[in-house]
Amino acid sequence: MSNFSKKFVILLAVAMLALLAAQCGGQPQVVEKIVEKEVTKIVEKEVTKEVEKIVEKEVTKEVEKEVVKNVKPIIYNSNNSDPNVRKVDEMLVKMFNEKNPDFPIQHSIVQHEDFKQAIRAYLVAEPAPDVMTWFAGNRARFFINKGLILDISDVWQKEGWNDNYPKGFRALSEVNGKAYFLPTNWYWWAVFYRKSILEANKITPPQTFDELLTACDTLNKAGITPIAIGTKAPWTAAAWFDYLDMRTNGPEFHLNLMLGKEKYNDPKVKAVFANWKKLFDHKCFAENPAAYDWQNAVDPLNQGKAAMYLMGQFILDTVAENVKPDMDFFRFPIIDPKMKIGEDAPTDGFFMSAKAQNPEGGKKFLAFLGSVEAQTVYVKELGRISANTKVDSKLYPPMTQKGIELIKAADLVLQFYDRDTTPEMAEEGMNAFTAFWADPSKIDGLLDNLEAKRLELFVEETK
Repeated sequence: MSNFSKKFVILLAVAMLALLAAQCGGQPQVVEKIVEKEVTKIVEKEVTKEVEKIVEKEVTKEVEKEVVKNVKPIIYNSNNSDPNVRKVDEMLVKMFNEKNPDFPIQHSIVQHEDFKQAIRAYLVAEPAPDVMTWFAGNRARFFINKGLILDISDVWQKEGWNDNYPKGFRALSEVNGKAYFLPTNWYWWAVFYRKSILEANKITPPQTFDELLTACDTLNKAGITPIAIGTKAPWTAAAWFDYLDMRTNGPEFHLNLMLGKEKYNDPKVKAVFANWKKLFDHKCFAENPAAYDWQNAVDPLNQGKAAMYLMGQFILDTVAENVKPDMDFFRFPIIDPKMKIGEDAPTDGFFMSAKAQNPEGGKKFLAFLGSVEAQTVYVKELGRISANTKVDSKLYPPMTQKGIELIKAADLVLQFYDRDTTPEMAEEGMNAFTAFWADPSKIDGLLDNLEAKRLELFVEETK
């Protein structure tokens, strides 16, 4: 019984004694018996109440323990480490958690480049993370072929994605008719530039390779770095190989090279590096790019010390707010007008591990990430282009509309060097590109090494 209850009973007993004493003419024995009986009733009632409170409290504790024990967390590992993308990633997790308290998400964000190495360990862990960010195309297919990614055809069917996603995105997600990947958003690559800098130097956005080389000469004379780049992570150099090969030899040749069906020491590939060397000869690039990651290399662009940058649309996440109105882009210049136009439009998304510890929760989270609601967040917050066609196209700003038209005008759309070939070949290739950057005179040796790696990795294609 609580202290309040005890005090209440004592006061009540005293009051009853006084009242009964007056009514019973001062007969003590009669008064005591009556008071004892009444007080016992009150005490028993109060004790019952206290016991009920204690029992209710203990039962509640046990129920809460059982609920916690039965809750299945979803382990979600993400590579969305850049500030703006990280903010959206956290926003989506919060939205899902609010709607699905029975499936709380254990959210881990790993630095983008570190994630590329760590994912192999994640996929063979016991248990493996349920949901992970990754890239469509061969980067996902590599793990699918090894049985490390879960078949999510049932989610595609249930959510109606076979109707809501274009055929091209479905093809990127499937192997042998089964869906393993959820593409959520894509972006275009182009040469982004400061409008005011080109205008001040009377430069029209270059449409041909020769015009690009001339623009480099003009900007150098003005004391401005023509093209910013950071190759600390070598994929930025791979973008230059992609476009130079597509513009020199056409996108079909480039795709076959990525698939191991063409030789790296073919004269056609050597011509790509010869064109690349022209850019060095005209001092088109920032000095010492290996000292900078791609985000740091945006700083000269923000400061007006550099004019251009070959990058995906996500560069706008890093461009300073006051500089964004001065940004525009142009298609990578034409080298051979007889060649078809190829463009890179990498597609990002999610998959589930084949060793997921919570497949039910993971599929529920994927269903949310592929929904119009979640996809709209990517469009509004990051300006990405949704893979889900049900998202309102009116949400896209003018620059995004221009990017969509750029991709629509292409004869062939590819992913990106390290997404279109195998991880081992991509690693060898990107090491070669950075080595070429350090010493452009060693083209033959680099191409021979790349060809040896191709012969090692693509056995079937070399027969």
